[in-house]
Amino acid sequence: MHLPLPPPDASAILLGLTPEQLGALFGSGGIPSPLVKGQYLHWDELRHRPPPDGLSHEHWWVRIKLARQGQYKELPLLDKAGRPFVIGIPEPVQIALHHIDRDAAGQIAAASPMHGEQRDRYLMHSLIEEAITSSQLEGASTTRRVAEQMLLAGRRPRDASERMIFNNFRAMEVIRAMRNEAITPESILELHRIVTEGTLEQPGDAGHLRQDDEISVRDQRDNTLLHQPPPWQELPERLERLCAFANQAENASPYVHPVLRAILLHFMLGYDHPFADGNGRTARALFYWSMARSGYWLVEFISISHFLRQAPSQYVRAYLHSESDDNDATYFAIHQLDTMRQAIAALHEHLARTAQEQRQTEQLLAGSSALRSRLNHRQITLLNHALRHPGEEYRLDRHQRMHGVVYQTARNDLLMLETLGLLTKTKIGNAYVFAALPNLRQRIEQLAADGGGR
Repeated sequence: MHLPLPPPDASAILLGLTPEQLGALFGSGGIPSPLVKGQYLHWDELRHRPPPDGLSHEHWWVRIKLARQGQYKELPLLDKAGRPFVIGIPEPVQIALHHIDRDAAGQIAAASPMHGEQRDRYLMHSLIEEAITSSQLEGASTTRRVAEQMLLAGRRPRDASERMIFNNFRAMEVIRAMRNEAITPESILELHRIVTEGTLEQPGDAGHLRQDDEISVRDQRDNTLLHQPPPWQELPERLERLCAFANQAENASPYVHPVLRAILLHFMLGYDHPFADGNGRTARALFYWSMARSGYWLVEFISISHFLRQAPSQYVRAYLHSESDDNDATYFAIHQLDTMRQAIAALHEHLARTAQEQRQTEQLLAGSSALRSRLNHRQITLLNHALRHPGEEYRLDRHQRMHGVVYQTARNDLLMLETLGLLTKTKIGNAYVFAALPNLRQRIEQLAADGGGR
């Protein structure tokens, strides 16, 4: 990975300017802005853009840096040299926070199927998605379909990749249970133990801080050193400081918006790298805890790792930009806010698409009120899924977990669909496996024409 070129020292440049240069600096281009055409650019990007007339790239950077420094808020989070991290609230951050406040802490439109058993089904889907993609981001190699079947069937993991995904799923469930609790160093260690159990070269590292400085962050392609974390002796104190920041009251000073607080917890755990492995998974778990604790309930239903995995280099670059430019965590915040907005938009699109597909399936059944009255919403959801995924298999335990119902209810659902001739049933070992007919749509239409199969 290309390491970003550190910015020039704006203060040193400013001190060396003549009165004429100062006049040109502040008389060019109007009021200094922290943005370049709406973007919060790092020097490594800015130096490739044409500067305003009459300014060199260095003098342009000074203008921008002065505008940013006027917005900086000093945080109680320190780098490895003991200097504080800072964060600004430029316009893109304000806009993103407004949208997330509206879309993740408010209410979903009444037309969305986000209630009751269907809400539980969407929650299960999102927990599975985050468990899988967070693990894949860290190197897990199993396919999504195999991993999903493992989690829904409740079977034991077969290899290290499946174990990573299984552990992440457990951690997400634990986070849901502890959302109203303060975070402590002990609870962070327990989260790390959960996400890494059975996946580390040294099993004893699970749930324990690293005891040496042999850990570093390197580019997997060419082994370039990207980040050297703080010394291991400082980790207990740094973890205490991180928990104090995580648990600060809303009226504490300096005020940090709850979404930014969650992002900064993610950032700092990645920066400190307190564990031999599993730092990224633990950091993202801590982010979800903080968001849930602050009342952003919709975040339970999104997967940020899904979008981080699509562009992992941008994720790493956001860290590098923040660390190389005077500890300005704004770069990382903007990247994570963009990721969250993508995830929330994808959820709303998924809900709208699923609601439309549900309506189409119900319209298919509309020809027979008798057939429609015999099917509950779980069965209609399964038929809807089967129409879109020919050849898919369905098991009782998967149906049970997906809808949050007891075994007997799941059994009755699938057996009725078999009785109606919509599913076939075979036995594999001690378990029944159901599959949709190849001509499922035609079979539904035939049942509707026959009066519901009575």
